[in-house]
Amino acid sequence: MRLRVLSSLLLLFFPASQLPAQAAPDAQKFSPPTRTFRFTYNFTVKDIPSEAKRVRVWVPVPQTDQHQIVRVLAVKAPTKTQMTEDSEYGNRMMYAEIQNPASGKAEFTLVYEVTRREYSRGNYAQLKRADQTLAVVPASMNRLVAPDTLIPTDGKIKELAVEVTGSQSGSVAKAKAAYDYLFTNMRYDKTGSGWGRGDAVWACDAKRGNCTDFHSPFIGMMRADGIPARFDIGFPLPENKDKGEIAGYHCWAEFYASKTGWIPVDISEAWKAKEKEDYFFGSVDVNRVQLSTGRDVVLSPKQDGPALNYFVYPYVEVDGKPYDKLEKQFSFEEVKSSK
Repeated sequence: MRLRVLSSLLLLFFPASQLPAQAAPDAQKFSPPTRTFRFTYNFTVKDIPSEAKRVRVWVPVPQTDQHQIVRVLAVKAPTKTQMTEDSEYGNRMMYAEIQNPASGKAEFTLVYEVTRREYSRGNYAQLKRADQTLAVVPASMNRLVAPDTLIPTDGKIKELAVEVTGSQSGSVAKAKAAYDYLFTNMRYDKTGSGWGRGDAVWACDAKRGNCTDFHSPFIGMMRADGIPARFDIGFPLPENKDKGEIAGYHCWAEFYASKTGWIPVDISEAWKAKEKEDYFFGSVDVNRVQLSTGRDVVLSPKQDGPALNYFVYPYVEVDGKPYDKLEKQFSFEEVKSSK
């Protein structure tokens, strides 16, 4: 499923000022139209065993689409690299293979210039007026109503969908009911264990977690209702800083409505900034860069290990086995306008 490829090809030729106009909410704005920054993705594969024969490395690479323009500024790697793309979601990635590594470590750095555009489809009232029925799911979106390993569409998730969204009519109203339920009943809490895997059933039971845990049950409820929904992941940018380190990833979700198309939600950011509750249903701000979409990701070339739960950090295999001795560092710096 290559949902973004055509847009990516077209948008390579358009500056940010010429990107397609998008609907903006009537409510207070919480995002500038665009944000341009340099994003540095650095990691080191450490303690490579001296007897290792083959080290394989896959790195998610952000790509241009209707919400961001991406330009690769630099790639530093200890061996030849190639750009590939997975066949299901169209995620772009860099692949490298080191045969008989002479050193116990391998360092990689990728530097990008990104212009991110606010992604807004309008507020709930506007969206609901435009959509009163469930969409007929196109065949190309069948994967996006199917379950993932940690996002089932039966059992507890189906029961929750019936309870939360069953009385609503239309994709938008059902999505808003699911959004409101999770906003009200979950809390952003990364203490203890279990959080961060995006296990929809665990999140419904624990009623806490990080962004993956907020959005997995949302996606599950949508799909249980026959509404296409997808998982997007990348990195957040601090709202009031112009440079610095980025501690970790951020994810959000989208659902599909027949009259509007894809509509974004960011429930965990809304929970952390309650004044943005209405804004983050139908909009996501510029303070992010997207690296990939989808769950249960099969890489290109195919990894020997299992499909990835999600793809935002480097994935490494040593002699066919997943390898996690990695040191990662991510940072950004605002690009000032020359005008």
